[in-house]
Amino acid sequence: MWCKNCNIETNEKNCPVCGEETVEDTPTEVYWCKECHIPVMQEVSQPDKGICPRCGKQMKYLARDIRPVFPEERLLLELLLDKEPYKWAEKSVWAENNRYYIDGKAISLPNRLFKETNTDGYIEQLQRYEKDNPHKYFEEYIVAFVNANRMRLDYLIDEAHRFITKAAEKFPEENIVLSFSGGKDSTVTADLAIKALSDPSLVHIFGNTTLEFPLTIEYARRYRENHPQAIFKVAKNYEQDFHKVCEDIGPPARMMRWCCSMFKTGPITRVINGLYRNQRILTFYGIRKSESVSRSKYNRIEDDAESVKIQQQTVASPIFFWKDMDIWLYILSEDIDFNDAYRLGYDRVGCWCCPNNNQRAQFLSRIYMPEESKLWREFLIDYAKKVGKPDPEEYVDSGAWKARQGGNGLAAAGDVKIRFTNCTTEDHAKIYRLVRPMDDEFLNMLTPFGRVAPELGQKLLHEVLVLDLGTNVPILSVQPFEQDGYEHAVKVRTMNVKDHDSLQHMVGYQVRKFNACRKCLKCESLCQAGAISISEDGYHIDPDKCVHCKMCVTAKYLRGGCMMDKYLRTKD
Repeated sequence: MWCKNCNIETNEKNCPVCGEETVEDTPTEVYWCKECHIPVMQEVSQPDKGICPRCGKQMKYLARDIRPVFPEERLLLELLLDKEPYKWAEKSVWAENNRYYIDGKAISLPNRLFKETNTDGYIEQLQRYEKDNPHKYFEEYIVAFVNANRMRLDYLIDEAHRFITKAAEKFPEENIVLSFSGGKDSTVTADLAIKALSDPSLVHIFGNTTLEFPLTIEYARRYRENHPQAIFKVAKNYEQDFHKVCEDIGPPARMMRWCCSMFKTGPITRVINGLYRNQRILTFYGIRKSESVSRSKYNRIEDDAESVKIQQQTVASPIFFWKDMDIWLYILSEDIDFNDAYRLGYDRVGCWCCPNNNQRAQFLSRIYMPEESKLWREFLIDYAKKVGKPDPEEYVDSGAWKARQGGNGLAAAGDVKIRFTNCTTEDHAKIYRLVRPMDDEFLNMLTPFGRVAPELGQKLLHEVLVLDLGTNVPILSVQPFEQDGYEHAVKVRTMNVKDHDSLQHMVGYQVRKFNACRKCLKCESLCQAGAISISEDGYHIDPDKCVHCKMCVTAKYLRGGCMMDKYLRTKD
C-alpha cells in the first residue's frame, strides 16, 4: 500500500505517519486506440485494461508515457525526415522522448540527427510553411483524447484538490505561495491550487533566471494579465551577469549547476524574506516523481532541512504522481493557456542553455534562438581552449562540457583552497591565507560562533575576540598576521572549548567563503532566520537575526562550507 500524502510504502490500511487512508501505487500504461486514433492512459491492474472507454474496441500497448505533438513540431518533423510538408497533418501524432508515433506507428529519431543537422535550411522552410500549417485535425483528435480519458482526469483533479486542501489546513491563506516557472507543471499546479482553495489572489513567485526562453517571458506576461487578482512577484538577480560568472568559474554542468542558487533559489529566497521575514510558508511546487531519478526520491510534502532548498518553506507537490500525459490531459481539457515553447517541440522549458537539456532541445534552440545559440557555443569553445582541451569544438559539440567537474584550468580555483599553517608559538592557533586583508566583512563572518567583540582584545595587535553567547567567555582570538608565502593572513586561536579542531574546521569554512564568495546566494537560502544577506557590499550576517544554529558552517547542510568549493575544487 502507498500513502500519497507522505510518499511512503506501508502494509497498513492507514498511513502510520499522517493517518490518511492508503492506496495502491498502481503503475499505468498508455494504450493506443486504432479506431479513435488517440492514446488512453490506464492502470495496469484495472479489469477492462486494453478496452477503449470511448468506442469499446480493443487497444494495443503503446508506451509508459506520451505527450502530444502540436502542428508546429509536426511540421518540423516532416521536414527533418524529408517528407512533404503537411504529410501527416491529418494524422494523430504523439511522442515519447525521441520516439514519435504517427497514428500509433513508431518512428525513432537518433540523437545524431539533432547533433549533426544544419539548421539554416530548416529555419527558412519553417518560415515558408508555417502560415498554412493545418491545425484542424489536431484539434479534433484532442477532443477525442480528452473524452476517452475523462475518468482518469476526474480522479486526478479530485485527488489533487483533496491533497491541496489538506496540505493548506495548517497555514493562513496569505502564507501560501505558488512557485511559478512558466512551465507546464507549475501552470497546472497553480491552476489546481487556485481552484481547490477558491482563492484567485494567491501569491505567485516567478523566478526569472535571466536565461528564460523569450516565449517563457511572454507567457509569464500573459499569465499575469489573465490572473489580475493574483499577487505576482518576480524574483530576479539584478546584480550578477550569467556570462561574466561563467568566465570566472566556468559554465554550469550537470553536477555543478551553480546557476540554480545564483539565479533562481537565491532571488526567490529574497522575495520570500521580503514578504514573510521568518514566517513559515507553504509552497506548492510542480514537482513530479517521473521527471527524474532524483525527484523520485522526494516526498510529496517536504520540510526537512536537508531536503528543502529554502529553509522557511514547506514544499507540497499536488501533481507528484502525474505523468506527462496527465499534465497535457488537464491543460487541454481545461483549456488553459500555456507556454508556446511546447508547441515547437520542447518538452521542458527551464533555462534555454541548461546542461541538462538534451540534443533535441539544443537543436530546437539553434532553430528558434540562433543568435543566442551561436554566442553560447563560441563562449564554450573559448572556455575549452582556456582550460586546455585538445579539441575544443569536439569537447563542446559532443556535450562533454556538461560533465565537467571542478575548476581545473581556472584561476579562480585557488580561492577555494584553505591554506593554513599551525602557529609555532601558541597552542590551538592557525594562520590562514586570505586573498585580501582581514576586514569587517571577515570578522562579521564569525557571527555564527558567538558575539564578535571588536572592543576587546589587544589593541596594538588589532586583536578581536569572539565570545560564547551563553558564558560570555572568549572562544576565538582573531588578528591580522604576517606570514611567509601569504600576501594576506589572519591568525585564529581557539580557547575555552572542548573541541578545538571542530571549531577551527568551521572557521576554515568561513575563511573559504571570504576568499571564494561569488555571491551565489546559497547561504541566503540556507539561513532559516533570514540573517544572511549578500550584496554588492559583500557577505553580511545580521547579529540581531542570527540564531547561531551553525547550519551555514556545517558540512551536513553546505558541503565544504561554501558552494564554490564544489564548483572550483581541483586535485593537488
